[in-house]
Amino acid sequence: RAVTGRVGAAAAGAVRVAGGAGGGVARRAPATASWRAAAAAATHVPGARCQSTTDESDIVSPLIGLEADQREFHFLAEEFSRNELAPHAAEWDAKKVFPEDALRAAAALGFGGVFVREDVGGTGLTRLDGAVIFEALAAGCTSTTAYLTIHNMCCWMVDTFGSEEQRQQWLPSMVTMDKFSSYCLTEPNAGSDASGLATKAVRDGDDYVLNGSKAFISGGGRSDVYLIMARTGGDGPAGVSCFLVENGTKGLSFGAQERKLGWNTQPTAMVILEDVRVPASNLIGGEGNGFKIAMRGLDGGRLSIGTCSVGAASACFHHAREHVTVRQQFGKPLSANQHIQFKLADMATDLQTSRMMVRQGARLLDAKHDNARAFCAMAKRVATDLCFGVCNDALQLHGGYGYLMDYPIERYLRDVRVHQILEGTNEIMRLILSRELLKNT
Repeated sequence: RAVTGRVGAAAAGAVRVAGGAGGGVARRAPATASWRAAAAAATHVPGARCQSTTDESDIVSPLIGLEADQREFHFLAEEFSRNELAPHAAEWDAKKVFPEDALRAAAALGFGGVFVREDVGGTGLTRLDGAVIFEALAAGCTSTTAYLTIHNMCCWMVDTFGSEEQRQQWLPSMVTMDKFSSYCLTEPNAGSDASGLATKAVRDGDDYVLNGSKAFISGGGRSDVYLIMARTGGDGPAGVSCFLVENGTKGLSFGAQERKLGWNTQPTAMVILEDVRVPASNLIGGEGNGFKIAMRGLDGGRLSIGTCSVGAASACFHHAREHVTVRQQFGKPLSANQHIQFKLADMATDLQTSRMMVRQGARLLDAKHDNARAFCAMAKRVATDLCFGVCNDALQLHGGYGYLMDYPIERYLRDVRVHQILEGTNEIMRLILSRELLKNT
């Protein structure tokens, strides 16, 4: 299957992905400054335009309110999602396949370093651009896209807080996903209370020696690069620093792969550090800045996980709407029932509410607005709660069929459930918001 044969050689060169669990990839060079224009041009090549399944006149269309270039990003991501993710998502889920080839093919289209500057191969797009891209990808495979957003968060952290030497050393191989990355903040005894983490990093000459463990790490055991938050100072946030640790470093090991309800296309394991020695040059952003770096990363991460929920809910909504129009009961389509009509109306409203909240959060984060962090928390809470409800309603509208693994609805439901927990639980999102609301009272 030739992805770039349909979106134009100017946009992505000769990217090919073999279907199913295996296959090889021939990748283009990293994205450059011309990527945005090339993507737009590619989708307007006569006879080669991405054939979007999205009807722009549909009230639930993701294209409503987008600028012209963002619409092209949607078309590019949607085509990749439709051709390279959706057909294999059920198999990957059932067999717990980490689809490395598909991820690297996505990176070859510029999706491995969406927010990274172009001098190291990044695509250099905005948070709003990213929300458009990740929503379209998540409609094909939510779990795989969620890992891609975590990898993008790690890349952004290195690009934003790393030294020039660190940027040049690490990012070229990260944005192509030749090296996968993981974000390591949560610990067995420090989940919502992340600033209480116990992993320590002690300076020893030109090195730091790390000891501790990290829990629920996406990519754990498979990623090549781990961004580890460890304590170099006293208690509280000011004592935390950020380190880059390579897989294969002596003393770095991993727990057994976790058995999970969803997110089966990405490995999840504990990361264990026992006298792990890393050079001081692997310290990102200086001592004492790790917690700030981690929280800045999570601002964008919360938007990304919210938009993954929107992508899943959008797919479920379209499946449900089609089902109720063709499914006959009592001699008429289910859609003739006013209760079903009202349910679809509520689902559509929740879907668009979530989408608008995430995109507004992205706009504020792009603008560095004073309320961006609080709005990111609000958007994450709203999108993950409401979109889980949309997926659940879609399953209910399918009846017994929705509960079967022969249909994709139950997989979307399983994959989005964790979005209400990770990147800060939705209870923590409420805590962030309530503190913001009451800070001047």
